[in-house]
Amino acid sequence: MLNIKVVLASVREGRLGEKPAAWILEKAKARKEFAVELVDLKDYSLPVFNEPQVPAMISGNYPNEAAKQWAAKIGEADGFIFVTPEYNHGYPSSLKNAIDYIYGEWVNKPVAFVSYGADGGVRAVEQLKQVVNSNLQMHPVPAVVSMARPWDYLNEQGVLDTTHFEKAGDTMLDQLAWLGEALKAARK
Repeated sequence: MLNIKVVLASVREGRLGEKPAAWILEKAKARKEFAVELVDLKDYSLPVFNEPQVPAMISGNYPNEAAKQWAAKIGEADGFIFVTPEYNHGYPSSLKNAIDYIYGEWVNKPVAFVSYGADGGVRAVEQLKQVVNSNLQMHPVPAVVSMARPWDYLNEQGVLDTTHFEKAGDTMLDQLAWLGEALKAARK
């Protein structure tokens, strides 16, 4: 089985991200290829990254306890699903900070994206793909779940209707499983 971490990127109060994160978490849990866990950035007290050395140069000897806890959790994973909003045509600073704090724990692992926002979060994903693929050597899956205006899909009880996103979710998870297995074998 692949150990997949669903990373909830928004840390705002009243965030919408919990709804798409819960949906993709349950969808991934239903598959036999995955052992899945939600990793909420709100649960990690990572200060703004201002360390004297970049993480790639310190071989996992992270400078503070928060970074060590974060690295341990991310290091367990064989792959990731980032659930991210789009803020001002980009992804949230909380996710950038979490990415920047560690290095080796990301390398040669696949990453999938569930994005949301007025335009579906597509610009956030475009930027994230550049960041994770270039320096971190992560491998983005091609299929993305892009939820445009998800607040329009909330019913009176606040439940997100995911009917329109099911096929994209299945395709994304298929690609994550395939790429995850290939990269897990390659890392050995």
